[in-house]
Amino acid sequence: MAASTSPLLLALLLLPALTAAASLLALPLSTASRWIVGVDGRRVKLACANWASHLEPAAAEGLARRPVSDIAARVAAMGFNCVRLTWPTYLVTNATLASLPLRWSLERLGMLESVAGVRVNNPALLDLPLIDVFREVVSSLARKGIMVILDNQMTTPGWCCSRTDGNGFFGDVYFDPNEWLKGLSAMATMFNNTKYVVGMSLRNELRGPKQNVSLWYRYMQLGAEAVHAANPNVLVILSGLDFDNTLSFLFKEKVRLSFSGKLVYEQHWYGFSDGGNWETQNQNDVCGMVVDFIWAKGLFLLQHGWPLFFSEFGFDMSGTHIGDNRYLTCFLSVAAEMDLDWAIWALQGSYYIREGILAYDESYGLLTWDWCTARNPSFIKRINSLQSAFQGPGLPNTQQPYYIIFHPQSGLCVLARSSKLLELGPCDESNAWNYTSAYELVVKSTGQCLQAQSVGKNAKLGTDCSKPSSKWHLISDSKMHVSAELAKNGTRVCLEASPDGAIRTNQCKCLSVDPTCDPESQWFKVILSSRDIPGGDSILQLPSLGPWPPTSLSS
Repeated sequence: MAASTSPLLLALLLLPALTAAASLLALPLSTASRWIVGVDGRRVKLACANWASHLEPAAAEGLARRPVSDIAARVAAMGFNCVRLTWPTYLVTNATLASLPLRWSLERLGMLESVAGVRVNNPALLDLPLIDVFREVVSSLARKGIMVILDNQMTTPGWCCSRTDGNGFFGDVYFDPNEWLKGLSAMATMFNNTKYVVGMSLRNELRGPKQNVSLWYRYMQLGAEAVHAANPNVLVILSGLDFDNTLSFLFKEKVRLSFSGKLVYEQHWYGFSDGGNWETQNQNDVCGMVVDFIWAKGLFLLQHGWPLFFSEFGFDMSGTHIGDNRYLTCFLSVAAEMDLDWAIWALQGSYYIREGILAYDESYGLLTWDWCTARNPSFIKRINSLQSAFQGPGLPNTQQPYYIIFHPQSGLCVLARSSKLLELGPCDESNAWNYTSAYELVVKSTGQCLQAQSVGKNAKLGTDCSKPSSKWHLISDSKMHVSAELAKNGTRVCLEASPDGAIRTNQCKCLSVDPTCDPESQWFKVILSSRDIPGGDSILQLPSLGPWPPTSLSS
C-alpha cells in the first residue's frame, strides 16, 4: 500500500498552481465601499497570517528553523494569500539597529543555537543587516505571490503588548509621534516599488493611560497622510483604541484625509478580551452577547460602507482550551456571514525569545514548534472555505446572489445530493438556496424546499412548502439554530450535522442557560454568496417541476 500524503505536503506539491493563481491578483489594491478590490474592480479578500518580526532580535521568527523560501511556500500551501508582517519603529529610525547583522543581533542576546540554525537554514541572511533581512523576507513572500501588510507593532523591539510598556500611545516614553511618522515614511518609501506590499497598518493595539480620542484623530490622520505621500499604492490601515478592541468613536466622527480609496480600519477579536465568559456561561448566550459587543465596537463600520479588517484573531491550537474552542466557532460564523477580511495570530510556531524565554512555544501558532508541520491540520481544513470571497464586486453572481447554509463547526456547507440525501460538503460545491420571506429554504430553480421529517430523521427536500415543517426560523441568542415545527405534533426541531456529515433534524439543544451543553452540531449560518454555482443554477439534476413563483432574497 502506498504511503499516505499529508495535507500540507499535498498542498506544497500544488504550490506552482497556487502561485500562478496569486499572480493573477490585480494589484495595487484600493477600496470600494466596504470592499477591498484590485485595479480591475474585483473583490480581493484578505486571508492572512501574522508573522512576527518585532521582538528583541528584530528579525522574522523562524529563520533558524526553516529556509525563508520554505516558510513562504508553507504560507501559500495552507491557503493564505497574505502575511501581516510586524516591525518595530527602531528598525528604520535607529541606524545602529538597522545596520546590525542578524548574526550579531542574535549573539548579543546569547542565542548561539539560533545563530547555528540560521547558518544551516538561511546562510545568505546570517551576515546581512537586519533591515536587509526584513527586505528579503518580504521578497520571499512576494516570489510566492503572497501579499504583505507591514504592521508597525512597537517602537522598541520586544513582545507586545502591555499597558505600561511605554509603547502604547502617542507621548509614551518610547512612542514619540515625530519618530513614528518618520518611521512610517521610511518604511513606506522602502517598498514604494514592491508590488506585493499592499498595505501598512499604522500602529498595533494603541493602549494605556494616555490614550484619548482627540489625539487618535490628530496622529492617525497625520500617519495616514505620511504613508500615502511616500507610497500612494498601499492601503492605509488604522487601528482603534483599547488594544484595538474599539473603533466606536468613528460612529460620530469620520477620519478626514486628503485622499480616498485607500483607507481601511482594523479590529482585533480574541476570546480572552471580548467580554464573554466562554467557559462558564451558555454558549448561545455568550456568542449572541459578544457579537453585539463586537458590532458596537467596530463591526458596524461595514454596514456604513467602510472597510474593516480583523487583523488579529486566534486561539489555542492544541484544541484543549474550552473557552477558545467556543469563541472560535462563534468568530467563524461571523467571519462567514459578514465575509470578513482577516489575519490569524499567528504563523510562527516558536520564537527566538519571548518574555525572557528562549525557544518559546507559540500555542496559537499555525506551525509546530520546529516550523515543520501544521500544528492543527483540522483547522487548516476548517478555515479553507473562508479563504476566498463569498461576496463582493466582480464575483460571478454579484447581480443575483443566493444563499448557502454554512456549518461553522466543520467549515463546510449543506449540500443536497438528492431530494433524500443532504450532507456536509465543500462550500464551493454548495447548492444555491433562496431563503424566502416566508422562511422557506428553497433550492433555486427547482422549487424544492428543505423539510423536517421527524426527530432523529434525515432532513429532505420536497415540493409542498406550505407546512410548518418547511418554515425555518433562526432561534436562540446566537441566531444559529435553524428550526422548524413538525407537521404531526408541533414539536420544534433543529437542523443538526451528524458525526458522519448527514443533515438530520433533532430536538433543539443548548438554547440557553446550560453552560456545559455543546450546541455546535446544530449551529448553522444562512449566508449570502455570489460565488459561481457548480453546474449552473443548482447541482441537483432534477426533472422540471413547472413554474413556481420566484421569491426575492430576503434582507
